[in-house]
Order: sequence, then structure tokens, then C-alpha cells
Amino acid sequence: MTEKRIANQHHATFEGIRHTDDAGQEFWLARQLAEVLDYSQYRHFLPVVERAKEACLNSGQPVENHIEDVLTMVEIGSGAQREVADVRLSRYACYLVVQNGDPSKPVIANGQTYFAMQTRRQELEDSAKFAQLSEDDKRLAIRNELAAHNKYLAAAAKDAGVETSLDYAIFQDHGYKGLYGGMGAKDIHARKGLKKSQKILDHMGSTELAANLFRATQAEEKLKRENVQNKQRANNTHYEVGKKVRETIRELGGTMPEAMPTPEQSVKQIESAKKKLEGKK
Repeated sequence: MTEKRIANQHHATFEGIRHTDDAGQEFWLARQLAEVLDYSQYRHFLPVVERAKEACLNSGQPVENHIEDVLTMVEIGSGAQREVADVRLSRYACYLVVQNGDPSKPVIANGQTYFAMQTRRQELEDSAKFAQLSEDDKRLAIRNELAAHNKYLAAAAKDAGVETSLDYAIFQDHGYKGLYGGMGAKDIHARKGLKKSQKILDHMGSTELAANLFRATQAEEKLKRENVQNKQRANNTHYEVGKKVRETIRELGGTMPEAMPTPEQSVKQIESAKKKLEGKK
């Protein structure tokens, strides 16, 4: 079976155990998820759920909104059932669970991809206002969000041992190389035909910016979650996150970042035009 067919099979499996309550809220049950993730016994899966709770708390999310102790019925033979303790998990909670799994196992690796991308997709779908924005306004919104997250990423990288400006430039380059198939910032800059003073992030469309935002947020989380304390390991972590985002884009049949068109106007030009319009009102 090819890797793509395995990925599709696992994605279908994760969807197959998804539940929806009376209020239309989707959720997964820990016992079913443990079985899909190849845990031999449910009790071996419970420590992973506990680590997911801790990660949820550390991310500033209310744990009770994502992880809830419940009771479910299981078959015990001859058509009889009994009530057992279970855990109801939101999509975000499932994402945290698989992040604590062994990525060398195909089902875990595909689970990480599935829940990460679906969580981000759900965030965007939940924002009806964002969906109604023009391409220029989407670029502005994501670019501003990326600027903020790059500050958080820089702080996480500094805690991991990335201290000097040169260190950080090398760290950022590793993230770009993972996402852009080996191309660093200078390569991307040249490919876009930009002047020395122009920033590559200001010359990306909304889809390319979103891919970079996802790279930045996931790299920050991974550095913190794994308590990375070495700048070489931090560089490798950023590269692996970028590579994972790239692999996900490929699996979904998307366009590779380096092949995405460069908009005619930069984000700075869009901002300037908006300010002029507002000044005339």
C-alpha cells in the first residue's frame, strides 16, 4: 500500500470515529481513539491524555472546553453492555494527544497532520468575517497575525538558545528551507524578484502567508512543548515543522509555496492605499 493510500485510510478512520452531539458539536472518544492509534491497552493511553490536558492548560485554553470525563457503554459479550469511564475530546484535544505520540508510527504521523490541519481549517471556517474578506484584506490580516506570532517564535527560540541576530537568521532560514523544499530566505527573495530592501512576507498571497503562519505557530509550540535548550536542535525543530507543513500541503493536493504567484502589490502598498482612502472619508 502506498504512503498516500495509507494517509487517506488513516484520515478516513479518524473521520469514521468522529461523533456529533445534539448541539452539533463534534467530538471523539478516548477509548476509540486509543484503538485507532494502536495502543494495546486503554490504560497505556491515559498518560497521553493527561499530557494533553497539561498542554491545553499551558496554551491558555480552558481544559473543560476540550477534555471531559464521561461514561460510555461497551460490549462485554452476548449482546450485553456495561458502563465504563471514557474521555470526550474536542478536535483540538485530539491534536494535542497525537502530538504526544510516536511520529515514527505512520498512524501517529498521519494523525498529527490530520488534526493539525483540520484544527486550523476549523478556526478559519469559524470566522465568517474572515471568509468574506477580499484577498487584499486577507493578506493584511494574516500578515499582521504573522508579525505578532514571529515575536512569540523569537522569544521561544531565544529560550531555546537562539541568542544573537545571526543565530535567529539561521533559525528562520531552517524553517523556510523545510517549508520551501530547501530554499532559504535569500533564495525565496530572489525567486520573487524582490529588491534588497523588500521583505518576502510582504510579497506573499494569503495562502502562502497562511502556510508560513502555521509554520511559525507550530514551531513555537514544539519548542516550548519539548523544552528545547540547544540552538542546533532548535534549528532542526524549525526545519522539521516546515517540512511537515510542506508534506501536508502535498497530501492535500495544494500548490507548493515556492510555486505560488507573487502578488503585484505588496502588503505595505495595500496598507498605504487603505490609509489614503480612509483619509479622504
